[in-house]
Amino acid sequence: MAEEKYVPRLKQQYIETVRDELQKKFEYKNVNQIPKFEKIVVNMGVGEAAQDSKAIDGAVADLRTITGQQPIVTHARKSIATFKLRQGMAIGAKVTLRNVKMYEFLERLIRVALPRIRDFNGIAEKMDGQGNYTLGIKEQIIFPEIDIDKNPRIHGLEITFVTTARTDEECHALLKEFGLPFKKHNN
Repeated sequence: MAEEKYVPRLKQQYIETVRDELQKKFEYKNVNQIPKFEKIVVNMGVGEAAQDSKAIDGAVADLRTITGQQPIVTHARKSIATFKLRQGMAIGAKVTLRNVKMYEFLERLIRVALPRIRDFNGIAEKMDGQGNYTLGIKEQIIFPEIDIDKNPRIHGLEITFVTTARTDEECHALLKEFGLPFKKHNN
């Protein structure tokens, strides 16, 4: 008897409904033209790491807890005297999510984390012009798995959705079909 392979709920949703909706909307002739997620990159900059080298450890631990994957510590490319920054100094951490972990993170972001933002009225619609989208979050504590008592520092994070979409319109439609809550326009 063959084991059933685990498929995340959002990937199942993409296969069953999102692909068909996008194909109808943009009239693709080939299924390979339909936009999909390639990866999600979660980046956390730690400005105070220039003065306190222990600050990076808390950011790495928080990012590991949020994504379920070990982050890579990022280093300064060049020295900047005004920020007391030296080349090679640890200044942040990042994680690249693909496949199952990517869809699981996306689901937790949409269904759990974003609704926990105080006075939330949607995310901005500004794309990068190449079919990708970056979302900035001011506090990592919107994720329920973060224990503020263990690491009292508040860090912002940047979540970049890298898609195969060729235009911003296609990327926006893909994200909207997955349920990302964009701001409502008051006309």
